[in-house]
Amino acid sequence: MDSKALPAEAVSDAKLHLSNLSNVQANRLGQMLTDDVCRRLGIFVIPPDFRLTVVIPVFNEVKTVVDVIERVRRTELPLEIILVDDGSQDGTRERLAALPESDDLRIILHPENRGKGSALRTGFEHATGTAVVVQDADLEYDPDDFRFLIQPIIEGQADVVYGTRYGHHDRQVPPLWHVFVNRWITRLTNLRTGLYLSDVETCYKVMRRELIQELAPGLRENRFGIEIELTVKLARKKVRFYERPIRYDRRGFDEGKKIGWRDGVRALYCMLRY
Repeated sequence: MDSKALPAEAVSDAKLHLSNLSNVQANRLGQMLTDDVCRRLGIFVIPPDFRLTVVIPVFNEVKTVVDVIERVRRTELPLEIILVDDGSQDGTRERLAALPESDDLRIILHPENRGKGSALRTGFEHATGTAVVVQDADLEYDPDDFRFLIQPIIEGQADVVYGTRYGHHDRQVPPLWHVFVNRWITRLTNLRTGLYLSDVETCYKVMRRELIQELAPGLRENRFGIEIELTVKLARKKVRFYERPIRYDRRGFDEGKKIGWRDGVRALYCMLRY
């Protein structure tokens, strides 16, 4: 549809960041655009009883943790933010303690470092939203993608939505070894689960809350092996999977990236164990 055929106020609405459309704006655009265009742009009405729980595992992220919270809030989605500090010792806890109290943010402290998997279990168990998504505490992933990820769940097409870093070409070009290792692990996981995922190690996994809370007490992996364990156990339940492309701004080990080659070996172990 040519923008010249639209009223001026509609063109103005179309220029808004589509990640934080209000329901009123979504309705107005939905009346002027085709269903297919609306779906591709993430234009849909969020039910009044919907809330997204964002679980943020944190370990020594003093430089970025406050920015991540702010970026999550800027999505303007109905949110519950559960931040689990996993024994940080770099000043992260002091930064969190200085934050003003807010109804949308809950901070849980682990007395010692237990690993990402342990922090996620804690967050999953305390979630009360309609759906749950994981957000890392660095700045690699963009919360503006949340709207596109929750759409298949809200529209009744999926129980689980994975954000894929490799489903499009509008992205930062990653190192070859990073792509090779990730795709190698993903393909082995696909053979194990019978799924055809393109990015099993993605941080952005959105799940119906009742589904993840049913699985959470039985999850065992304390580090990054949680990605494989969770995928295998979700696949075993025969739930509906969906993938959508997301943005990814990879950081290096000198910037605090924590996953390493040992986690790749552990991923292979998890495929056999679970």
